[in-house]
Amino acid sequence: MPYIQLNENLPGITGLLDYRLDTALPIRQLTQMLLRGESTLTEGERELVATVVSHGNNCSFCTAAHTAAANAFLSDPLIAEQVKTDITTAAISEKMKALLTIAKTVGKSGRLVTPEMVQTARDQGATDRELHDTVLIAALFSFYNRYVDGLATVTPEDPAFYNRLGSILQKKGYLPSEDRYAGLV
Repeated sequence: MPYIQLNENLPGITGLLDYRLDTALPIRQLTQMLLRGESTLTEGERELVATVVSHGNNCSFCTAAHTAAANAFLSDPLIAEQVKTDITTAAISEKMKALLTIAKTVGKSGRLVTPEMVQTARDQGATDRELHDTVLIAALFSFYNRYVDGLATVTPEDPAFYNRLGSILQKKGYLPSEDRYAGLV
């Protein structure tokens, strides 16, 4: 049961964003820019960053939501499962393996990122912008994970809920709209 009064029809982060629309807007805008804005990383790759960080932080809601969003973008729904299990053997590029390793590390502490990790990513073709955005997405989702779990938001167990949410995130992104969660619950 959530620690504060939230709309019971909006579980996880959705209820928190609905609770404080004034704080939600800048958070949503940053998320939209990072996950849907201009980037040399695909939307699916950026959703994998959110997935890996959320999984590493044991945030069930965010892990399921961003796994579903990654699956909506990627041609192979097993990729998100692979990166959660073992980044090094996942069917992704060596550059993404290096970036996801950095992301997973940032989820624990930014100070744990080593020069060697950064050099490995560079050696695999990662740009300064990709390194920057990977770390910022990882930091943002660490924030989200702590926000969702710190207020004990509702975490649905039905995988169909997350498939619907993943589809919404794919089609509508992260910015607010009046019909944003129509058909979610």
